[in-house]
Amino acid sequence: MGEQQYHLPVLLHETIELLHINPDGVYVDATFGGGGHSRAILEKLSEKGRLIVFDQDEDAYRNRIIDDRVTFVQENFRHLQRFLKLHKATQVDGILADLGVSSHQFDTAGRGFSTRFNADLDMRMDTRTELTAADVLATWSEARLQLIFQEYGEVTNAKTLAQTIVKLRKTNPMRTISAFKAVIQPIVKGNPQKYFAQVFQALRIAVNDELGALKDLLAQSTPMLKPGGRLAIITFHSLEDRLVKNFMKTGSFEEAQDDPFGMETPPKLFRLITKKPVTASEKELKLNSRSRSAKLRVAEKI
Repeated sequence: MGEQQYHLPVLLHETIELLHINPDGVYVDATFGGGGHSRAILEKLSEKGRLIVFDQDEDAYRNRIIDDRVTFVQENFRHLQRFLKLHKATQVDGILADLGVSSHQFDTAGRGFSTRFNADLDMRMDTRTELTAADVLATWSEARLQLIFQEYGEVTNAKTLAQTIVKLRKTNPMRTISAFKAVIQPIVKGNPQKYFAQVFQALRIAVNDELGALKDLLAQSTPMLKPGGRLAIITFHSLEDRLVKNFMKTGSFEEAQDDPFGMETPPKLFRLITKKPVTASEKELKLNSRSRSAKLRVAEKI
């Protein structure tokens, strides 16, 4: 399987340029995926340079780069700090995370990420964890389901969807993609393809606790980066982008509130390298439709 089919790296040129790579430095690719970004970083590194990559996915591990400068950590990037310390990399020059699900995961039918195939409703990026999408549908409360569909999927009729699932799940077990689609078919709003994509996105984010993992990654990146080290994050939906934007600006995940009483603002952790997010060029959009929603933000540790 060639690199191209596995996963076209998004915003590759822009990311590498903005990471401002020091050839002798230590870099982290927190989302190895198909290895496209990692290979580009390695090209810029000298013999002294070092690259530590994270990916919890078994397929990504099988596709790893064999190079003395590369350390592969088969774990979720939310354990960044622990494993960097374990591998004697206490201060790094740059951290990159591309939060898109790799094309390979979407295209592998059995993983249950894509609405195009019938498979078990799984969606675990790390198959060593317990919770699957089918478990979420079978056990979560109506309120909790409504919340994930609303927040993570921006599904227009999240309330009706949650009600329908809870009402019918006793009699209609939703263990597979086709069984689930059949149950919710009558309440699909607008374009069915888009509707299912939003519902599936919400389930995937919930199953993998993607926003929790992103917060952990961001919080741990601060102590691990050297002053002058850069943090580059590529997001694919507004919730992720908002977390990254707020964190880079204020060191917190919430929007900064203007305080009329002039309470002390915490010292800034980062200098923004990108004032506005970088998005894909026309040329890239033509080559890779997945890049349409990608946003890259880069900040430098002060």
